[in-house]
Amino acid sequence: VQLQASGGGLVQAGGSLRLSCAASGSIDRIYAMAWYRQAPGKQRELVARINSSGSTDYADSVKGRFTISRDNAKTTVYLQMNSLKPEDTAVYYCNAPPGSYFPPGGMSYWGKGTQVTVSS
Repeated sequence: VQLQASGGGLVQAGGSLRLSCAASGSIDRIYAMAWYRQAPGKQRELVARINSSGSTDYADSVKGRFTISRDNAKTTVYLQMNSLKPEDTAVYYCNAPPGSYFPPGGMSYWGKGTQVTVSS
């Protein structure tokens, strides 16, 4: 397992959760990463991403509510989710594409999904 995702759970609307995606196995450092989510019956969609310079961008649906960040050691990327809505309910996945991690490799790694359920 190269990426360890955690932090999902059940929360009421308006609540907060913080997801983590940690480097493991053969990945020592993460320079860039994206979080995706997939709700039942829907396609996987990009939620947020951070590049090697620390620049971030977000899906319109989560702007102002979600924050992606990376620890200084570049071993863990977080997704802070505030003001959660029922429509945020999904399985969340972290992704490290080629060129985004050290040591470098050609694989696109995905963390095991973590379930986020927001009740109304």
